[in-house]
Amino acid sequence: MRIEPVFLFDLDGTLVDSVYQHVLAWKTALDAENIDLSVWRIHRKIGMSGGLFANQLLRETDVPIDPERIERLRRAHAQAYLALGRSVRPLPGARGLLSFLSEAKIPWAIATSGRMETAALNLAALGVDPARDAVVTRDQVKYAKPDPDLFLAAAAKLGAEIERAVVVGDSIWDMLAATRCRALGVGLLSGGYGDEELRHAGAIRVYEDPADLLDHLDEVGGRR
Repeated sequence: MRIEPVFLFDLDGTLVDSVYQHVLAWKTALDAENIDLSVWRIHRKIGMSGGLFANQLLRETDVPIDPERIERLRRAHAQAYLALGRSVRPLPGARGLLSFLSEAKIPWAIATSGRMETAALNLAALGVDPARDAVVTRDQVKYAKPDPDLFLAAAAKLGAEIERAVVVGDSIWDMLAATRCRALGVGLLSGGYGDEELRHAGAIRVYEDPADLLDHLDEVGGRR
């Protein structure tokens, strides 16, 4: 008996070209708190949970990161991102990939570490409607990546066992979360992480972007 897959997608850097807008928004927020952190170091943290982000900030800067400061950073990041987010566009092949899955009746969902206040812009750019399509945001789970909560919630929203899931993401945090919930991780290079990094974090396959994944969908269980 063939076990049909379901696809669970990260959003930023996986379906929409928004990673660097997030990096610049975090840079703006950190500068406002007089926290000096290089842009490349910020990029390495995109997609992780707020708690892990705070712990890494503390290790790298020796600046006290209390809950009040975390909340100020979050709000400042959201405000800065909304100013930049109008330029966000779907990555090549993203719309076509989701359309193909829908037409083939292969269930899919989006599970993002972003809160709806910033994710709404990205979803709109992609043509995804949370009222119609399966979407899980950071607001809806206790822990974000690398914890598996987002992907577990997305699979539950589809009524599917997590073992059926193919998790598609662009960061090591996506792959680690996929491994922790016993899903198959598929990496995309469109968020800036390298092939080896994604594979070492658990990716069974790595593709350039959604268009490349669509061209090779049969390799990860999607019938073309």
